[in-house]
Amino acid sequence: MRRATDRREAWVALVALLLVVLAAPALGWVCGAQTDDALQRSARAQRAGRHATTAVVEHRSLRAPRHLADPEVSSEHAAQTSVVARWKAPDGTIRRGTALTASRRTGPGARVEIWTDSAGRPVSRPMDAATARAHAVLAGIGAMLLAAGLVECVRRLIVRHMMKGRYTRIDRDWAEAGPDWGRTGAGS
Repeated sequence: MRRATDRREAWVALVALLLVVLAAPALGWVCGAQTDDALQRSARAQRAGRHATTAVVEHRSLRAPRHLADPEVSSEHAAQTSVVARWKAPDGTIRRGTALTASRRTGPGARVEIWTDSAGRPVSRPMDAATARAHAVLAGIGAMLLAAGLVECVRRLIVRHMMKGRYTRIDRDWAEAGPDWGRTGAGS
């Protein structure tokens, strides 16, 4: 049996399939590309405003520094140690404070690499291009999945509305058939 409502449901399913297969990945690609552009600009700005410098460790810090470790860095830099050290700021002045270092040698007198801003304050390391790209890919995949989920939700709502209309017509047709349930002229 091929009712008109079945054909309409098939068309709705076909349109939804085409949107999920073609439009959702295109949207994900555009979102990922835009996000990558923005994150790469941000990473370049961070690299321009932050400087790697060598600090001399005075002693390990018992408390965490005021700035937190950057969760965006790779796992090789995840094990960071808080130290009290002195270093030279970009303007040439000597600074002293608590900083994070990824160096394993953190005893007094050890030379460690830290990152500072243009004023010489310790900051987290700048985001690298690979991390920015990974975040952009995740944003693109997320946008694609969100678009596909939205298309499926809309498809289900349309089919539900169509089914509701179909059941309403069936109820109306049964009501027209009357209480004799199709026994025409039976007189009951």
